[in-house]
Amino acid sequence: MTVSMVKGQRISLEKPGGGDLTTVRMGLGWDAVPKKGFFGSREQEIDLDASVVLFADGQVNDVVYFGQLTSQDGSVRHTGDNRTGAGDGDDESVAVDLARVPVHVTSLVFTVSSFTGQTFDQVANAFCRLVDETTGTELARYTLTGGGGHTAMVMARVYRHGTGWKMNAIGEPTHGRTFQDMLGVIATHA
Repeated sequence: MTVSMVKGQRISLEKPGGGDLTTVRMGLGWDAVPKKGFFGSREQEIDLDASVVLFADGQVNDVVYFGQLTSQDGSVRHTGDNRTGAGDGDDESVAVDLARVPVHVTSLVFTVSSFTGQTFDQVANAFCRLVDETTGTELARYTLTGGGGHTAMVMARVYRHGTGWKMNAIGEPTHGRTFQDMLGVIATHA
């Protein structure tokens, strides 16, 4: 059963019926708002990029994004860069083997940024969702609403809680073409 999350909501990443999840995938999807012109509307392409910043005690430990598709320890893998948002479902996704994330890594912060500089006013149907990779079951979905004049967003945080993991829907708008441009804002959610 999927939990439809709202900004600021937290959920436990425990399997239905008990037990911890071992591998999850954060999927991000979006569509471009058709551009209106003199002769009607036309499709446009928007290159949004998913990134995840791994933190250890509040400090950046590693990053996975289109320029580095796998974390140094191999526990986090980006599936590749989608430069248009075309198609249905997840446009970009990041798989996390929670059992392999080094014990010193305390949180993973997921972001999305417009590499080509379009604002979220030009993005439609944007979402992030967490999927149990073992079963393919969608566990949580956070749908972005309202557009906005920002070019990036801190989407969600997956963090250690006792012996398990939790997820926090963040949804904080910011500006930047890459995760590097947003590090100051991202770090406040570590």
